[in-house]
Amino acid sequence: MKPIGLATALFMVVLSAVFSATAAEGGALRPDAGKENLVPLTLGSASFPPKGMIPPRHTCDGADISPQLAWAGLPAGTQSLVLIVDDPDAPDPAAPAMTWVHWVLYNLPPSATGLGEGVKVGNLPPGTRLGLNDWQRTGYGGPCPPIGKHRYVHKLYALDVLLPDLKQPTKARLEQAMQGHVLARAELVGYYQRQR
Repeated sequence: MKPIGLATALFMVVLSAVFSATAAEGGALRPDAGKENLVPLTLGSASFPPKGMIPPRHTCDGADISPQLAWAGLPAGTQSLVLIVDDPDAPDPAAPAMTWVHWVLYNLPPSATGLGEGVKVGNLPPGTRLGLNDWQRTGYGGPCPPIGKHRYVHKLYALDVLLPDLKQPTKARLEQAMQGHVLARAELVGYYQRQR
């Protein structure tokens, strides 16, 4: 082998090792998630636009019903979905001290493409399980900020596994169970500020 050929071969070995190490350090969100999925995972709503204001009917100032949600672009190998809605601006966006959890759903089937507005527990996709929000109850609890304009982050995760029955887990417990199984993630952010 000529010297230049040997140098090229060595470079390819080193490059391969770097890519392998990068993949191994990928964490919960797998770096190879997009290889078989040409369309990225998306999450949207007919109830409010991305980074738009959430209508009062979805809040404590109205009927407090969940917004319509729709998603597309699940990666190959998706076995279940997780939906978490939380407010990272609690209690005051000028000095956030905690993230308040509003809705926790897991084991949504990959055949599901969304949730209707005001969806009731009995109308959730088959197999869907509920977790606890920060009111210590299951189901949707809408925005009810004590002060200021808050962000409400709707997060959808595609998992490569169907999770076991976690017995109404908190968000933290669910996220722990999801570790190493997230294929893709999508976010939809809405805002709300109470009119007093």
